[in-house]
Amino acid sequence: MIRFRKSYRINFVIILFGVTLYSCNDFLDENPDNRVALSDLDKAAQLLVNAYSIASPNFTDWMSDDVQFTVGTNQRLSHTQMYTWEDVTTGPTEQDSPDFYWFETYNSIAHANEVLAIIEELVVSEQDEARRDAIKGEALLIRAYGHFMLVNMFGEHFNASAGRGVPYITEPETTFLAEYERLSVRRVYDRVEDDMLEGLDLIDDTFFANSGKYHFNRNAALAFASRFYLFKGNFLLCKQYSDELLGSNPGAFIRDLTSQEFNIAGASITEYPRLYSSPEQAANLLLMRKISLVQRTDFAFGPDQGFYNSLFNASIFGGLTDERENPALVKGFNGVYPLRYQGLFERSSLNSNVGFPYYIHMAFTGEEVVLNRVEANAYLGDLDASIADLQVLSDRRFSGGTPTITLAALQNFYNSTDDLNNILSYLLFLERRKEFIMQGMRWWDIKRYGLTVTHDLADGSIIRLDGDDRRKVLQIPQSAIDVGGLKPNPR
Repeated sequence: MIRFRKSYRINFVIILFGVTLYSCNDFLDENPDNRVALSDLDKAAQLLVNAYSIASPNFTDWMSDDVQFTVGTNQRLSHTQMYTWEDVTTGPTEQDSPDFYWFETYNSIAHANEVLAIIEELVVSEQDEARRDAIKGEALLIRAYGHFMLVNMFGEHFNASAGRGVPYITEPETTFLAEYERLSVRRVYDRVEDDMLEGLDLIDDTFFANSGKYHFNRNAALAFASRFYLFKGNFLLCKQYSDELLGSNPGAFIRDLTSQEFNIAGASITEYPRLYSSPEQAANLLLMRKISLVQRTDFAFGPDQGFYNSLFNASIFGGLTDERENPALVKGFNGVYPLRYQGLFERSSLNSNVGFPYYIHMAFTGEEVVLNRVEANAYLGDLDASIADLQVLSDRRFSGGTPTITLAALQNFYNSTDDLNNILSYLLFLERRKEFIMQGMRWWDIKRYGLTVTHDLADGSIIRLDGDDRRKVLQIPQSAIDVGGLKPNPR
């Protein structure tokens, strides 16, 4: 049973979950717009704890070329619709679906907007001004990240002529069932950039307890900027923010899968994912709790054994072992699931058998930033810098010998002297794919590069999603069209 978190504000994207009717007297006893009273910094900071979306983006893997038809798993209608690139019709309460992601992410944005609407008006002492700025910075980053993820799901990939994006909500809701406008992808990116950069200037890690990995800390904000500018195609700024995070020792932000610690943990199906997603790992920059079933081996689609084996056997380092391949679990009858997430469950009470399954999502990692910089440097013409970063990653991924990556080695592997194309092919079809398999990242590369995807069906037939297929832009929820007045994506 899935139990949804209570929202503090009524928003058109939230209200469609359902409306509760009250008597007139009961209604008049309520705050008219259901707004929580934010009277001090502690309450503002506490509201931001609930401002991180509980919806997982990993359902996008089922649309990607990392999965094949999986036999022997539980497959809902929405799973089949995503696998065959149909518009999902199951509604906003079905977790691990586009509609659920849309509603829960706008719910997250609504929480951030509540804080931003009141934070400047709070009377604070001079010594609390820095904390107030830090809270504002976190709220701005949450709002920017939410809209960034939404526009990349429900809009085209960023370019000079990209069409409709998503509504960019910056104010708390005061109008019941208000109508909204879908901004262009470019305008959404402009607003994300403004919020992100202001948030980056204001964020201050000293106000987070412990590691702060469950908040938008400064390193996470730098990783966000690295991804944002990579997707925007501004490789100079992608490199700048990547450099600022990684410093002179990028290896410090890459978990060492060849280490004794990971080798020992690999013998346990509970210890390995706990270690991999731990806030103590320097590689994990931002962690989010996601209500989801994507971590279960009896659920939806996954890589089949043949594809999985061929992916990890493809290497320029003959005879070395890629430690990313294992541990992995059997998924259904023919599938494989790489072990990265703990399957966690929160009971609704101590004596209850109901509640909700969840996992800890690694929203930003050091490995992603390193690979972002590889790509940026390649386009900037600094191929040696790209090779240097790939070497740092390889040293922590391959065991059984010394992995040495060079331009010459890539030329031999691809039988080509086009060094830029060789690096990009190695990056997109091997390294990024291996590093993030079944972590909700492959779909972005498919959209960014206009890659073609084919899927096999149960009857043995093959279906195809071409590079420019409009179905790569996910359809916005029907309720947002009917009630919010938004125009649907063309099909």
